Amino acid sequence: MKRALIIDDEPLARMVVLEYLQDFKDKIEVLQECGDGFEGLKAIQQHQPDLIFLDVQMPKINGFEMLELVDNPPAVIFATAFDEYAIKAFEAHAVDYLLKPFSKERFSKAIKKYIAQAPTAATVAKGTETLLEAAAQSPAQNERIVVKTGTKVKIISVLDVEYLQADDDYVSVVTAEGAFLKNKTMAFFEKILDPKYFVRVHRSYIIAIQQITRLDPYEKDSHLAILKSGAKIPVSKTGYVKLKQVLGI
Repeated sequence: MKRALIIDDEPLARMVVLEYLQDFKDKIEVLQECGDGFEGLKAIQQHQPDLIFLDVQMPKINGFEMLELVDNPPAVIFATAFDEYAIKAFEAHAVDYLLKPFSKERFSKAIKKYIAQAPTAATVAKGTETLLEAAAQSPAQNERIVVKTGTKVKIISVLDVEYLQADDDYVSVVTAEGAFLKNKTMAFFEKILDPKYFVRVHRSYIIAIQQITRLDPYEKDSHLAILKSGAKIPVSKTGYVKLKQVLGI
């Protein structure tokens, strides 16, 4: 018996999934219904389900942002309306996706596909990681960064980011409020952040251009970027060339 969660802010949508699942009650047990991403995240941590039915467009945090915060993601069947970036991500890496409103026949096809695939934890984790990277190319997905701070979730607008710093297997997102760890790579952020506003000036640093007050010469061919906060960020030779191009100097 597979254990499942339904995560959708629309009560009617959750009811439809429950109704359609009656045909598979000997194979899939629904542990909980969740009305938003926060509730969904807590339920995943509590129950460790095999499968979730997930909407993307939800208040507070959306489905993609919720998945980013899950350490051991379950298999996902998306049930949503979505944009072109999400379609590409779903087609390549999700178990399946259902475009609302979907028929009982289409739903059954998705369930049978999931049962036939019998995805392992390793394949699910890899697929989810790749899916999120593809979905992050959507403009709607790169305007904010969602992080976990203990048991809480914090939403950071990219406008509030001063710089990002590599920190072992994480990236430290630094704002006026402090530093917050995100389980992503510098390459990921370099890809999704708007290059007009953020520049990778060093292998370990990406800075917000609007935060720079001056550039000081440093050792050999390197420089230091002095930010409004007073932070001193090393700028490599290659990073300096990038900065000059963006700043037009």
